[in-house]
Amino acid sequence: MGKLLTAAIAALLAGCTWFGGGEAEMSAVSPDGRNKIRLHLKPLAVEAFRDGKVVVAKSRIALRVDGKRLGHEAEEAQPVVSTGRVMGKFFPAVYKKAKAFESAYETLVDFGDWAVRIVARDDGVAYRFETRFQERIRVTGERADFTIPGRSATCWAHFCGSFGHEESICRTLPASDVKTDSGRDRMIYLPFLYRVGDTTVAVMESDVFDYPVRYLDESDESVRAGVEFNSVFAGWPKRTYHSDGSSAKLEKGGRRIVVDKHGGWLVETDGERTFPWRVFGLVDEPSKLLESEIVYALARPADKSHDFSWVKPGKVAWDWWNDFDNKGTEKGCTTEGYMRFVDFAARTGVEYVIMDEGWSEKLNIWKYSPRVDVPKVIEYANSRGVGIILWMAWAQVKGDEERVASYFAKLGAKGFKVDFMDRGDADAERFLWNFAEACRKNKMLVDYHGVHRPTGMERAYPNVVNYEGVHGLEQMKWNEGNPEFLANDVKICFTRMTAGPMDYTPGAMDNYRIGHYPPHKISFTNPGSIGTRCRQIAMMALYFAPLQMLCDSPTKYERNMECFSFMAGVPTVWDETRALGGSPDSYVAVARRKGDVWYASGITNADWRYFVLDTSFLGDGEWNMEIFKDSSSSDDSPESYIHTRLGIRAGERITIRMAAGGGFAAKFTK
Repeated sequence: MGKLLTAAIAALLAGCTWFGGGEAEMSAVSPDGRNKIRLHLKPLAVEAFRDGKVVVAKSRIALRVDGKRLGHEAEEAQPVVSTGRVMGKFFPAVYKKAKAFESAYETLVDFGDWAVRIVARDDGVAYRFETRFQERIRVTGERADFTIPGRSATCWAHFCGSFGHEESICRTLPASDVKTDSGRDRMIYLPFLYRVGDTTVAVMESDVFDYPVRYLDESDESVRAGVEFNSVFAGWPKRTYHSDGSSAKLEKGGRRIVVDKHGGWLVETDGERTFPWRVFGLVDEPSKLLESEIVYALARPADKSHDFSWVKPGKVAWDWWNDFDNKGTEKGCTTEGYMRFVDFAARTGVEYVIMDEGWSEKLNIWKYSPRVDVPKVIEYANSRGVGIILWMAWAQVKGDEERVASYFAKLGAKGFKVDFMDRGDADAERFLWNFAEACRKNKMLVDYHGVHRPTGMERAYPNVVNYEGVHGLEQMKWNEGNPEFLANDVKICFTRMTAGPMDYTPGAMDNYRIGHYPPHKISFTNPGSIGTRCRQIAMMALYFAPLQMLCDSPTKYERNMECFSFMAGVPTVWDETRALGGSPDSYVAVARRKGDVWYASGITNADWRYFVLDTSFLGDGEWNMEIFKDSSSSDDSPESYIHTRLGIRAGERITIRMAAGGGFAAKFTK
C-alpha cells in the first residue's frame, strides 16, 4: 500500500518545476510511478525515464506552422501548466482484449495558441502538439527527434526506400551501426525497437489524422554517448499520376497514384486541432509488448452516435495466394471457381471469401470480367451465409469513395480489400479515413492492404479490420525462404504487431525445411512455406488479425482437414491477451482467451528450442488440452506433427520442443 501511495503522490505532484536562470521542466508520471516523461523549454525537448533511468535522452521537438517554428517561442515563454488524471476503461468489440484502460497522468503546457501535451501510462509515455489557430494553417515541418542513450544499445529496425512501402525483413544491430547498415534504404519505418539497460523501448505513433505518417533517419549530428534519430515525413503531393504498375502514366484508374512531385509542406489543415501522438512504449520484458495498449488507447475513439454492432470479424478463404485453387487465373478465376470457394467456406464455417484481382476487367471495378458473374457469386454466397469481400486498387476508388461503398453494398458484398496505396503522405491518409467513413455508412468492412502500419484508426472505425504493412507469407511466391524469413516471423510480433493488427496471411499446407524450398515453389500457382506445419497453425492465434486469411487452397485444406479444422476454429478477436515469453531474436509465445476457452501458441526462429508452457494463465481447476506440436522428425520433415489431447490442471508446466522453424498451438477448455 505504501509503494502505491508513494507512486500516486509522485504522479499528482508531476507538473512544472522551475530552476535557476528561468529554465523549466514539466513532467508526467505514470500511475504505477515507473514511467516519466519530461518536457524541457530551453530548448523545447522531451526526455523519458523508467524507474529513474533515462531511456530516451533529451531530444529536440518542434512544429513549424506558416513559417513560424513552435518551439523557438517556448524558449522565451512562461506557459500555463495544468495537470490531470485520465481514468476509465472502455470495451472494444474488435481488439485483442475485451477491456482496455485509459489510466494515465498528463500535463498540458499551454503557450496560448498552441500547446504540448505529455502523458504517462503504465505501458509507456507520449507527447503531441495541439494548436488553436482561428484560420486554416499550413504545416511546413515537424521536428520529432529522439536519442538512444547508448551507442551499443541493441536495435530492431525495418528499413524502406520510399514512403508507404513497409514490407521489409527486420534487422538486429547496435545503435551505432543503424545508419551504416541501412544502405540505399535509408528510412526506418515504425515501430522501431531498442533495448537500453533493463528496458525495451518501442518508438511508435498514434492518432495520425490528416497528417503524414512518421519515418526515421539517423541524424548527422554527433551526440555524446548516444545516437540521435530525426523524423522524416512525406510532403504534400503537389503533382501525381495514375499508373498500372508499369512506367505508363494514366489519366485515371490503374493500380497506384504515384507522387511525381512533393510540395514544400506537410499538410494544409484546420488551425484548431490535435496532432499525432509521438509514443514510446516502455516494458521490462520484450514479450510484454504483446499486451501493450498504448497505441490503441491514445487513438481517437469512435463517434458515440455511430453503430458498429454489425461488424463481424472472422476467417477468410483467400484465392490469390493459392492462385485460384492452384489452377491459375484463366482456369480458376471463374464463376464456377468462386462457387467452389463459397461452398468450401460454407461447409467449414469460414465467414468470408475474398474475390481478389481478376473479378473485374483490366482494373476497372465497374466492368466485370467475362469469366466471373459477380452479382451471381455474391447472391449465392449470401444464400449460404458467406460474405464476399472484393479486392480493388485504391486508384479506382480515390475521389469516388461514397459511390463505390454504396454501389457494392447494395449488390450484397460485405467489404473491400483495398490495395496499392504505398504512400505515407497526408493526402493518402485522408483517403484511408474517408473510405472508412463511407464504408461505415454502408456497413462494409475494410482490409487495407498495400498500406503502412496501423496508427489506431481502427479504434475510431472498428470496421477497418486489418492492415498489411508487413513482410508476410505472400513473399513466398517470389522468395527462396532463407532463415531470415523465419527470424522475421518472430521479430514482427515485437515490432510491427505492437502497432496493431497485421495481414500476414498464414495457413500454408506445403511446408519445407530451411534451405530446401524447391525452385518450382517460387511461383504464383503453387507456393509453400518454410518451417513446420505447426508453425503455420500457431500463427492463427499468435498473429492478431480480426480478418484472418486462410491462404492455401480448398484442395490442400481438404487433404489436411485435421489441421484446417483447428485453424478455422481459432477466434480472430479476443477477451484477454497474456504474454508467455520470448524476445525478438529467439522465439515468441502468447496466450489468448475468448469466452471460457484459452489458446496458447508460439513459434521459434531458425533454431530449435525447448519451451516450457506455464499454464498458470488458466487460473485454477481441471482443463482439457488439445495441442498441435512438432514431432521428433519435424526438423527434416516439416509437415509431420503430433496432435494429441490430454487432461491437465491449471498451473502445470509442460515442456514443448519446437523444431527449427517450428511452433505449437494449444486449445484449453474446461
